[in-house]
Amino acid sequence: MAVTSKTAPVVTTTTASTAEKPPNKYKQAFPQYAAVSPFFILFAIFGAFPVLFSIWISFHSWDGIGQMKWVGLEQYNYLLSDVTFWKTIGNTMIIWVLSTVPMLLLALVIANALHNATRLRTFYRIAYFIPNVTSVVAITLVFGSIFSNNFGLLNAFLRSIGVGEVQWLTSPWGIKIAIATIVTWRWVGYNAIIYLAGLQAISADVYEAAKVDGASPRQTFWRITVPMMRPVILFTAVTSTIGGLQIFTESRVLFGDTNNIGGPGDAGLTIVSYLYQSAFIKNQFGYGAAIGWALFILIVLFSIINWRLIGGNDDERLTRRAARRVERRIAAQNAKREAADVR
Repeated sequence: MAVTSKTAPVVTTTTASTAEKPPNKYKQAFPQYAAVSPFFILFAIFGAFPVLFSIWISFHSWDGIGQMKWVGLEQYNYLLSDVTFWKTIGNTMIIWVLSTVPMLLLALVIANALHNATRLRTFYRIAYFIPNVTSVVAITLVFGSIFSNNFGLLNAFLRSIGVGEVQWLTSPWGIKIAIATIVTWRWVGYNAIIYLAGLQAISADVYEAAKVDGASPRQTFWRITVPMMRPVILFTAVTSTIGGLQIFTESRVLFGDTNNIGGPGDAGLTIVSYLYQSAFIKNQFGYGAAIGWALFILIVLFSIINWRLIGGNDDERLTRRAARRVERRIAAQNAKREAADVR
């Protein structure tokens, strides 16, 4: 009699310790974070830290080398009573108006001409954009020779037509006009290219409908093109405001004297030039930081003003216009009824 033995099956049990763990999401995302980390590291070192440090030193008196001395709000209190600082604000605002207003108007006209051009479009676009990529130092040196008092090309032209010479680089308004001309010449092509991109986004059906209605080119430009270009105009107005309030290189190169970087009578001394003079020439880094933050407040303020004047809520404007139209129609109907009753 044969005896067969049956062995019981081996049962394998898995515990929580031997089970496969889910992948760590932080380890999986580490390569992606490592790939983008150089930007954030460089921004923290060269962007965020200088901004925060400038706030800190604006409350201190510091020459850049020695020990800092806490002064609280004394820098800002002195800033409000500083005659030179208020003069730089006036100079900057005048130069900004003399450069930005004609620059944006001229850029819009140039963009409209380029949009309607049928030949050599690419050539004209490159030609208008070249001044923006040219060195601002080289541009300023060239315009410095043009506006020179004794041997300038502009005064030579004025003499040739029988007009007296103008002391461009010694008179207050001459200095401002010279700086504003440099800024306008450099940035008008840049803004024209931006306006051209905005014009190309407008549907051609709108212009065809205007032609059918008998609108003239001038009416089409002011009543169709300009209103539909308002978001682009707002962008260029804000960026031009930011750049116009930060004018420095033009006046610095035009008047290379270290002791008088604003020219005769400080007529070309801008806010940034005064910041540079206070911090890097007089070694008053705390006061220079205070000037920088005052400039930041001015830029924010004028950007908001531009937004309110040019931008705003389209729906609210359309609603207000529609309401005014309805009110005018109701008033006209009431006037007609009153006139009919009198008759």
